[in-house]
Amino acid sequence: MEIKVAGQAGYCYGVERALRLTDAAAESTRKPIFTLGPIIHNPQVVESFVARGVNPIEQIDEASSGTIIVRTHGVDPLVIEQAGEKGLAVVDATCPFVAKAQQRAAELVRDGYNLVIIGEKEHPEVAGILAHARGEATVVEKAGDAARIKGRKPLGVVVQTTQSMENFQQIVAVLAAKVSEIKVFNTICSATTRRQDAAKKLAEEADLMIVVGGKNSANTSRLAQICRATGTATHHIETAKELEPAWFADVNVVGLTAGASTPQWLLKEVIAGLEEMRDV
Repeated sequence: MEIKVAGQAGYCYGVERALRLTDAAAESTRKPIFTLGPIIHNPQVVESFVARGVNPIEQIDEASSGTIIVRTHGVDPLVIEQAGEKGLAVVDATCPFVAKAQQRAAELVRDGYNLVIIGEKEHPEVAGILAHARGEATVVEKAGDAARIKGRKPLGVVVQTTQSMENFQQIVAVLAAKVSEIKVFNTICSATTRRQDAAKKLAEEADLMIVVGGKNSANTSRLAQICRATGTATHHIETAKELEPAWFADVNVVGLTAGASTPQWLLKEVIAGLEEMRDV
């Protein structure tokens, strides 16, 4: 059995930056240390930071002193103000691509556009973008949702950074047909696009795909969706312990990719697990 790893897999710049900032905070004396939600959507990484005294919380009121780390997905700017008012030190680990989407959303609303955010309604990144737009936006998840939007003018569009290019283009096409003026900012992270393209290409060559990353990770789940869409059997796992020998019966080529919040050590463990199965 041949094991092939996608050309783009694992940590992106925004995640690496957030983890560097969190690591530095963990070594500081300004304790206790909290993250607003999990710093990234990877349970194993979050657990490693908890062991070092960096604990996720859901609300700013849960912290009365110490340091608050804003996770990669960003937050409502009012939350950062509240942290300052409480005397908390703030480390802003918002991904730069997410910050750009927040900025574009605010600009469009300020300039009088009716804003559409393409993304998952319940995702924290989308919630943060919506907050930067003062709540004056409609969130659209798929082309069918866009079809129900009334032809208000003019329309402005931003997109969740981990969305697929295909979904983004389909929705924009529907919206553009409804209005005479539309201003679109493609705020998809370039690393996301490269990772998705590499996963799709590999899935087309492989007999089976393994996608490694948090089950709560939107970008990892989207990689699995993209791989399945090629017709190749695909399994989304978090760790090597989830590998099932029965999956690999009659498999000549297994492809492997990982989400933007998946550390290399987890990816290497899965590769080692696959090699053990191959060598049995």
